[in-house]
Amino acid sequence: MQTILGACISGITSPREISVRRHVHLDDGDCLLLIDDLPVSDWQNGNDVAILVHGLGGSSESPYVRRIAAKLRSEGMRTFRLNLRGCGEGKGLARNLYHAGRTEDLQGAIEEIQRLCPGSTIHLGGFSLGGNIVLKWLGERPEEAAQLVHRAIAVNPPVRLADCTDAIGKKIFGFYDRYFAKMLYRQLQQSFDGKLDQSQFPPPRRIIEFDETITAPRTGFDSAQHYYETCSAAPVIYDILVPTMILSAADDPLIPARILQELDLPDSIHLHVAESGGHLGYYSRGAVDPDRWWMDWRVLDWFKSKETSSEPCALEAEVV
Repeated sequence: MQTILGACISGITSPREISVRRHVHLDDGDCLLLIDDLPVSDWQNGNDVAILVHGLGGSSESPYVRRIAAKLRSEGMRTFRLNLRGCGEGKGLARNLYHAGRTEDLQGAIEEIQRLCPGSTIHLGGFSLGGNIVLKWLGERPEEAAQLVHRAIAVNPPVRLADCTDAIGKKIFGFYDRYFAKMLYRQLQQSFDGKLDQSQFPPPRRIIEFDETITAPRTGFDSAQHYYETCSAAPVIYDILVPTMILSAADDPLIPARILQELDLPDSIHLHVAESGGHLGYYSRGAVDPDRWWMDWRVLDWFKSKETSSEPCALEAEVV
């Protein structure tokens, strides 16, 4: 129910952001679209910025991304919403597919933001697949990240891709597996303007089928298993130096909490598993935060903290 609420209720009540579209040119010739949300108050170079990375099938227009960006803007933080390759308004700008290990995309966005905002401290947030990308980038570049990023948060990250793909196939008789496979295939069709040859790329029934027949061969991996092993964040998580929160829920139907609880975490990372919240849902009883979107306020609290440790803050308000 939490997952469905998060997907079906946008919770967006604020007016459209004052935004600028930025192009991020990558070394392989592809281009990303970065949405630059300017704060309501005056913002100057050296002030704080945040980067938000969406999840599987999402974009900079995903409701949770827009809601959190609006809250950060209201606090005076300039916020950048990254569209992964071919996603959202970035459709048609990239020839290659996005996937869970595209840390080079995040690196390109960070370099562009450094150019736009010299001297600013970065706050980094990733959601679902975007959370895996954020954690993987932090673990691959620990020293560089520690110099650039004040705090990071990853919400419902699939840090062991093979385990997560297997778990999704077993939930509610494979409903989620079929749903995401269909959504990924639809995104692929859109990137080909509806001219995808179905005899060459037949519609997959499961995520692993999509990754075996499309993701792996089109992005340089030998197989889906090779892709999962190479792009999972779990092997590099212990190297992370930036104070980081991993936020998950015991009832997440897509990313089993045990996968995160079994991780060997460094002191820099705090894992918080809420009793409920589903996958990117976290719709609360209210009365504690200004609205019912519990996840949004935890991201805001985490980013606003001036502490340099990974100790949790303001997590006493649980979801339903």
